[in-house]
Amino acid sequence: MMRRVLYSLIPIFLFSIYLYGWRVLAIGAVVFTAGILTEYLFMKQRKQKVSEAVLVSCALYTLSMPPVVPLWIAAIGIIFGILFGKSIYGGFGRNVFNPAITGRLFIYITFPTVMTGGWMLPGNFGTLGADAVTSATPLEMMRVGNIPSLLDLLTGLRMGALGESAIILILLAAVYLIYTKTASWKSILSTVVSFLVLQSVLFYSGIISAPPLESLLAGSILFIAVFMVTDPISSAKKPLGQILYGIVVGVSLALIRDFSLFPEGASFAILMGNMFAPLLDELAVKLKKKAVKK
Repeated sequence: MMRRVLYSLIPIFLFSIYLYGWRVLAIGAVVFTAGILTEYLFMKQRKQKVSEAVLVSCALYTLSMPPVVPLWIAAIGIIFGILFGKSIYGGFGRNVFNPAITGRLFIYITFPTVMTGGWMLPGNFGTLGADAVTSATPLEMMRVGNIPSLLDLLTGLRMGALGESAIILILLAAVYLIYTKTASWKSILSTVVSFLVLQSVLFYSGIISAPPLESLLAGSILFIAVFMVTDPISSAKKPLGQILYGIVVGVSLALIRDFSLFPEGASFAILMGNMFAPLLDELAVKLKKKAVKK
């Protein structure tokens, strides 16, 4: 399962290298080294082996980074995520929170200036945007009523995290993961649909910064819906629980994005879902029992 996720991420990595060049390779090298070493040192004390899941956590964390994030900050985040989001719970299969999101949110709060302003214009292997560092992401443009082009959003030629703009590749990855039964379509669909429904309600209620389709293609909602909402460890396990879990994430993301100081609420929404995942599974079991009795 972990290898199939890694396979699905390879095209997204290659696309991010096309957009940002050596920065992707440098960030990835630092993140994978720090993440694997952190898990190795912790597992060695327990006389256990490093799991392949750490590779997935490192890959997802890398692709969630801004292109010009300082390497030492990227290292701090993955160390924190592997240590406090996974290892202290006992390692693979026992963690409550998604390690990649835990690490990203830690540095997002600790180093907000870098994490919200470390963007650059995408170009051919980073050459077109090398001198054009800016904080005007599509989500920030939308907040002031400047709606970006749907074509730019769909093709990925816009500013953002390393892996979030590869919309077409993310959708292809979703098809592959669902077809191979690696990811739950229920979680993905409920996340996207609940987000779109709430964004539509908000938009037609007068919030001009929340056009539904543009909101879906901007930011990282598709990326987290495909690769993080479907995490088999930290998400809900029951079929109905997965639907409820997706709704919690989708609704939380829309509310945080549109009403908080943060332009993007993906990390907060995932951790919110992680906290309620066990309760949602329990609720799903109770609802199923009531339905059977009726």
